Amino acid sequence: MRVNVPAEPDPVALRPLSARSVVLSLLLGVHPPQLPVRDLVRLVEPFGIGGSTLRAALSRMVAAGDLRRADAVYRLSDRLLERQRRQDDAVRPRTRAWDGDWEMVVITATGRGPAERADLRARLSGLRLAELREGVWLRPANLDRPLPAEVHRVALTYTARPDEPPRELAARLWPPDGWAATARTLLAHAARAEHPADRFTAYAAAVRHLLADPVLPPALLPADWPGEELRAAYAGYRRELGAGLGVRGGE
Repeated sequence: MRVNVPAEPDPVALRPLSARSVVLSLLLGVHPPQLPVRDLVRLVEPFGIGGSTLRAALSRMVAAGDLRRADAVYRLSDRLLERQRRQDDAVRPRTRAWDGDWEMVVITATGRGPAERADLRARLSGLRLAELREGVWLRPANLDRPLPAEVHRVALTYTARPDEPPRELAARLWPPDGWAATARTLLAHAARAEHPADRFTAYAAAVRHLLADPVLPPALLPADWPGEELRAAYAGYRRELGAGLGVRGGE
């Protein structure tokens, strides 16, 4: 039995963000995902990032395929638009009423190398599935999303109702205490942060943490689960940031 404990940020000693991380966090949080260089210069200043450092980072990001540049406006590349979609789904996951069914994915493909296996595991985790045992992944069927074609090419999918009580099974696959404790600490850190850079860093960690939320049906969650509170706080911050830029913050 595998216990699926996602990697979590350290909410007590949040590390300063690099120029690249700040730029990506800004662009991932606005719609459309583009900003003129004058706004980027202003927004990174509280982080102690000067204009020359920013421009060097932007040049490297364009060369690496992270950004596209048109005149003096920088935009996320197509590759990172998918990352923004996942982030948007983390903030506003599409769910449906849960009737007790579970999704089950059984890997049938063989002969894959370590890199392919690692990529598939990352994709399945990103779909909020948890690994019960080698090659068997599942979750409550409460997400309103199809499984992508690349999963169907390597696996068989089923609808199942495990014999184990669903709340106990969910708690074993996604131990709730660690995720909830980190979420509450991030909320507290963001609430007491006075410097703009500290708030930004806290909310950047918050959206990363939301990506690891299993988005379980309410019936399987502890009564004081802080997932919705963290989503609301981050969505409010993104609206605030977007309003200051004259763009939408993901609404």
